[in-house]
Amino acid sequence: MEWLSRTALLLGDDTCTLLAGKHVMVVGVGGVGAYAAEMVARAGVGTLTVIDADTVKESNINRQLLALSDTVGQEKAHLMQERLLRICPTLTVNALSVFVDPDNIASIMEQYQPDFVIDAIDSIAPKIALITHCLQQHITIVSSMGAGGRMDPTALRYADISQTSYCSLARTVRSRLKANGIYKGLPVVYSTEPANKEAVIKVDDERNKCTTVGTISYLPALFGCYLAAYCIKKLTQA
Repeated sequence: MEWLSRTALLLGDDTCTLLAGKHVMVVGVGGVGAYAAEMVARAGVGTLTVIDADTVKESNINRQLLALSDTVGQEKAHLMQERLLRICPTLTVNALSVFVDPDNIASIMEQYQPDFVIDAIDSIAPKIALITHCLQQHITIVSSMGAGGRMDPTALRYADISQTSYCSLARTVRSRLKANGIYKGLPVVYSTEPANKEAVIKVDDERNKCTTVGTISYLPALFGCYLAAYCIKKLTQA
């Protein structure tokens, strides 16, 4: 396909064929996940499942790929599906506007059976449910830690969750996973830049969240690109 010709020059036709047969699930298509999903699709992965129960808010416009003045109030999962199909109409894109939780994660995974999962959830309970299920069922996953409160793009790193530092989300994830008997084995993208503690406010109108953090336009996008790069690397090594 002509639209993948530059990718084929870099990766080769056989690798492009391999990617076309892969299925990637992206859970959370906000500031981080939407960029991850798009980069995975543009790399030639043939099937994507995108999951997000949220709708676009005006406060998302400063950083989220799907957030435009005329998409406020619309479901992120279906906006992501529409955008990916506009990139390549022959993609298979499943859109689920649901919250992931311990009660539905097993059935979702059984139904869709992805080759790779990208976790871009920004609230703790569903994030832990997804990660725990994937690790226990040996489903390959990479997870995003906190992009909020940070501005330095050079501080992004890959690490096992057990080796992270300077990230309160990673600390909480480590603690919750340990309670589930998991101490390592989760690859993550995180920042070594300490978060700006002055950029945090309390909220009472978001499910599974009690605070929200100030975020700059470019950093969530870079987190998403790091996640996509890790995903493509692992899929092409298979």
